[in-house]
Amino acid sequence: PCRTSSFTEMFMNCRVPSSKRYQPTEYEHAANCATHGLWILPSLVGGSLLYFHSMDQWHRVAAWLYGSGLTGLFITSTLFHTAAWKIGHLRCLEQRFHMCDRIAIYFFIAASYSPWLMLRELGPWACHMRWLIWVMACLGSMYVFFFHERYKLVELLGYVAMGSVPATVILSMRAGVCELAMGGILYMVGVFFFKSDGLVPFAHAIWHLFVAAGAGIHYYAIWRYLYRPEDLISVC
Repeated sequence: PCRTSSFTEMFMNCRVPSSKRYQPTEYEHAANCATHGLWILPSLVGGSLLYFHSMDQWHRVAAWLYGSGLTGLFITSTLFHTAAWKIGHLRCLEQRFHMCDRIAIYFFIAASYSPWLMLRELGPWACHMRWLIWVMACLGSMYVFFFHERYKLVELLGYVAMGSVPATVILSMRAGVCELAMGGILYMVGVFFFKSDGLVPFAHAIWHLFVAAGAGIHYYAIWRYLYRPEDLISVC
């Protein structure tokens, strides 16, 4: 049996077996929606700023890819958590939103790497990684479509692999590596909370905050080192 204090019960339900989905409390539902919904407008503005400060066609394409991936992540996450909160009894529809949320993560990871791979000279492997990351995103999406929530550990490892493999290509950079590493560390630490529903109150909302913080640091790095050439310290 689950034993929690009356105060904790207001903000967190009991942990469930791995075969079942955790059911957030009303407070957790609201926090899950707010912690990503609040970033939709800033991500739209941020992507637009990159686009309008683009110097050439490749900068515009990279800005469009990155802005779309960033905004799409926050929109799909907010839509899913809103659906889970308000129409959770419509299990089939909620499941579709959940699949879209999981798919958006793959494309967000690919979009986050695209500006660096497209706008920096990083050697021959970067040319292959530019399209390989999108192949990985498509394969991950197919996995979600056919095996959604059947093998949760496999899905988590897929995200980690896609987030770490392209990083081996951009480690040769000097300017921007510290920011990228810091953002990556925030994502990795946030995974602890992602897996802590029923153990830590508002665990999923805390995970959302780590995602937003990591994305913010990565956006700053892209803005400073790829779209503000006067701020460049060194060019790789």
